[in-house]
Amino acid sequence: MIPLLELALDAHGGLTRWHQVKSIDLKLSIGGQLWHAKGLPQGLNVALRVEPSRKRVVVSPFDGEDSTGYFTPDRVWIENAAGEVVQELTSPRGSFSGHDLMTPWSKLQELYFVGYAFLNYLSSPFNLAEPGFEVTEIESHEEYGERWRRMVVRFPDDYPTHSAEQTFYFNQQGLLKRLNYVVDILGGGRAAGGAHYCFDHHKVGGIIFPTYRRVLGRDPTAEEPEPSAPVGVELRTSDIELNKEIARHTSNESVDPIAQNESGDARKS
Repeated sequence: MIPLLELALDAHGGLTRWHQVKSIDLKLSIGGQLWHAKGLPQGLNVALRVEPSRKRVVVSPFDGEDSTGYFTPDRVWIENAAGEVVQELTSPRGSFSGHDLMTPWSKLQELYFVGYAFLNYLSSPFNLAEPGFEVTEIESHEEYGERWRRMVVRFPDDYPTHSAEQTFYFNQQGLLKRLNYVVDILGGGRAAGGAHYCFDHHKVGGIIFPTYRRVLGRDPTAEEPEPSAPVGVELRTSDIELNKEIARHTSNESVDPIAQNESGDARKS
């Protein structure tokens, strides 16, 4: 394991604690220009349960107050209050073939995107230590008066994520501050690049999570976001709870006392 990954794992709570986590519950508010482009301008205000080891995400309510959405990498579906499947999509990633930024999404496609995205967001950086991930530290990067260490990550072919290769940015303490990736299901072209910033890190049961994220549009051939890029995706998480084998914890402990100042700088478009 390379030293930067070791630093990041320790900074976010350590693999021992992470391996005790069975599921993560939270409230999510998400929106931005991407949701408008996809014909879903209302965004989402939902509850999530993420089960990292099972690669399963439950979203409620979804597509109706009495309905619940379920994500797995090979299938997404919606159940009514009686537990009956009312919509489903198998091999969901294939349904995005031929899409570009402006292609509308169905609710099942929205469910797939939110499901795999939050499987990744809540699992990072711990998933990077799993078999099949390839990690390499590259030259550091300076942004907002800080020097961030960068790690290029190659994901396993069967892991649902934005793109097979991504760059993770960590501050000197090892906290995740930014990611660069291309969203393949948006067509992978010039409009599909993202510079994804992480703020307001909080400790929940010993694990550190960013609770506010903004994604700015980025030309995949450039490192920096477009100077005039609107906020493509904005999301907030709250009321995080970990369901562990040995304990249950609720979110109440901030580890980033200057997060508001950092956010005020880095949230600019």
